[in-house]
Amino acid sequence: MAGTVLKEKTNTRLSLYWKCQIVGWGTVSLLWLYIALVRDQFTVFQALTNYVLDVSICIGLTHTYRAMALKSKWNLLGIKKLIRRVVPSILILSVLFMIIMNLKTSAYIYWVRDTNSFLENLSVWNPVLITGLRHMAIWVLAYHAYHFYVRELNTTKVNAKLSVDAKQSQLDNLSAQLNPHFLFNSLNSIKALVIENPKSARRAIDLLSDLLRSSLNEKEHMTISIAEELALVRDYVELEQLRFEERLRVIFDVDPNTDRLKIPPLSIQLLVENAIKHGVDKQLKGGVVDISVKERDGFVNIVIKNPGTLSEGEHRGLGLKNLRERLWLQYEGKATLKIETPSENWVEATLVVPIDKL
Repeated sequence: MAGTVLKEKTNTRLSLYWKCQIVGWGTVSLLWLYIALVRDQFTVFQALTNYVLDVSICIGLTHTYRAMALKSKWNLLGIKKLIRRVVPSILILSVLFMIIMNLKTSAYIYWVRDTNSFLENLSVWNPVLITGLRHMAIWVLAYHAYHFYVRELNTTKVNAKLSVDAKQSQLDNLSAQLNPHFLFNSLNSIKALVIENPKSARRAIDLLSDLLRSSLNEKEHMTISIAEELALVRDYVELEQLRFEERLRVIFDVDPNTDRLKIPPLSIQLLVENAIKHGVDKQLKGGVVDISVKERDGFVNIVIKNPGTLSEGEHRGLGLKNLRERLWLQYEGKATLKIETPSENWVEATLVVPIDKL
């Protein structure tokens, strides 16, 4: 019952259009009220009656125009076509304004002042026509300007939504490519363990299932916290250490203040995967992967170092290409990924992402 009453009350509220009509014409007619009281010496009752009639006439004329414009769908027209309809409409509204106002004034003079100047007053057109022309032009132009603004705003919103949808679709496609890429490399690691160490292979399968579960859960999000990403990285590192044993060591140097900062999912994992696959795996004695995560000047700086050399085309692989595209789509050029060789037999991948907190 309460809900029904509330709904009824809500429906009785005046729309923005009627608020503008009443307040706008009510304000404009105050000048005519003042003239009627001071210059024409109307009584208070006569002046107020005249005021109500003035407001009603103006609202009636403009509301009739609005109904016609909506029926003819003028608000959907372009500027040139709209102007060709608006200009004659303003002239017609102004003439109607003049005729009705003169009829009202003549009727007042004839019935209240008891004079025989009814037809004479109807011929007074010049000042009334100019007043009508001015006010009708302002109203019509303001009405169409408002609807033109609303139409452009809605078009902008629709275009923005389409752009976001297209961007999200691209991100989903890229994420769909990353997961098989990650799965393929992990299965190769497990394959090497099946014969050599079945127990380790079983542990690797458990880790892989946890990793896949995490990656599927995070697929719904464009970003995850660094703490969540590093938890996934640690599982991945353990998976690889089952295969590499003492040949692989990983050092984490993570600023605790960065735990709640957000980055694209599987970004650090991909860089660590590349460091192991293209660096440690190619070294006879293996090596150390150094993972550093720091906050600096409004950005998260993630640096992955590994032994090895940067071979031609290595930094253009599918995984890295996809990560670069994801960074571009999500951060519009504000995030960067660089892979370089700062010294002999060392490769350094640097990911810089704008700070985004949970």
